[in-house]
Amino acid sequence: MDTLANRESAGSVDFNETWRAVRSASKRLSELDDAYISSVLRTVARFIKAQAPYILYENERDLERMDASDPKYDRLKLTEERLDEIAASVLNVSGRPSPLERTLKETTHANGMKLRKVSVPFGVIGVIYEARPNVSIDVFSLCFKSGNACVLKGGHEAEHSNQAIVSVIRAALTDRGLDPNMVKLLPANREATAALLGAMGKVDLIVPRGSSALINYVRDNARVPVIETGAGICHTYFDEKGDVRKGANIIFNAKTRRVSVCNALDCLIIHHNRIYDLPALCSRLSEKNVVVYADPEAYKKLSGRYPEELLLPATEESFGTEFLDYKMAVKTVKSFDDALEHIHTYGSKHSECIVTEDRRHADEFTRKVDAACVYTNVSTAFTDGAQFGLGAEIGISTQKLHARGPMGLEELTTYKWIIEGDGQTRG
Repeated sequence: MDTLANRESAGSVDFNETWRAVRSASKRLSELDDAYISSVLRTVARFIKAQAPYILYENERDLERMDASDPKYDRLKLTEERLDEIAASVLNVSGRPSPLERTLKETTHANGMKLRKVSVPFGVIGVIYEARPNVSIDVFSLCFKSGNACVLKGGHEAEHSNQAIVSVIRAALTDRGLDPNMVKLLPANREATAALLGAMGKVDLIVPRGSSALINYVRDNARVPVIETGAGICHTYFDEKGDVRKGANIIFNAKTRRVSVCNALDCLIIHHNRIYDLPALCSRLSEKNVVVYADPEAYKKLSGRYPEELLLPATEESFGTEFLDYKMAVKTVKSFDDALEHIHTYGSKHSECIVTEDRRHADEFTRKVDAACVYTNVSTAFTDGAQFGLGAEIGISTQKLHARGPMGLEELTTYKWIIEGDGQTRG
């Protein structure tokens, strides 16, 4: 399929023309009503399913360049089932209420002047991401439904997959008589990243999705406002009053469900009075060949009770690491406060969990832990836009300005004040 996205990746790009085209398309998008936007998304879902063989073929080209043992391989891989799920997600977004033109606040001044705070699109949103081609579709559907044009900058690992997906989306837009520049895929090179980060006044917001290294680079180099998402150094604290059965199931699920995602467990913290339960808490991890980096007390307790080849002494680098792999650290603490301090020191403010039957400790943990999502007796694997009822997500915000946690349609809007009167003047 010969597309603009394919041709641009091979040659030079006039980025100023790119920003102009996308901005123009965003203005056209702002003129569409919600019913039409939803119908277009249904067309996109239909095109994705119809073009599944083409998308899977291009995805296979990317997979051939990656070692199958690389944890990113699972993120990169598309299947017919996953494409069906992606198409279903687009349909889900299409059926959700519009986040636009909602009155967030309304008041009337003493002089009769009426003020309304109303939700509006950002305009143009740029997203930089790594080896996750499904992000191309998730970002487009959420941006389109919320009235935003989007500029996508994927990683080179998913270059063919992203080109195929975006070409299908653009074909669906063209089929409906719309400007295909409502979504734009940049080349998978550093020049494009630098251009996007420097597009001040042309792109309204940038959202990076990926490793902490990517997010740090974007934050440190962007001249465009940034919402940080993705980096998840997640802990589960097994409290002195924790239930072993619940804890073992939560730890296994949070660590092994999908190791390459940001809500996966990286560090188990255990109260030293419950260290005797550590083998039971970790036993199922060996089924998935999870490497455990244990501090001295935990190592001593697991030695002979966890496979020797999967048990290693923890180092300072074991803590505060987002493994994105079948690896997990274990930290023993002497008190509840020590657990909080460890999370404060090494966490990324993403998702944190306590396993406890002590209501007071659960409430205190929820109150004191500084993270976007704080769990009691629940796996951190639930930190996900769809699981939170948002339809889909553009990312998990770990900062505190504008949005925090899973970002769905509402988080892709800003607001403006609308003031109406009858000739009022200010004295």
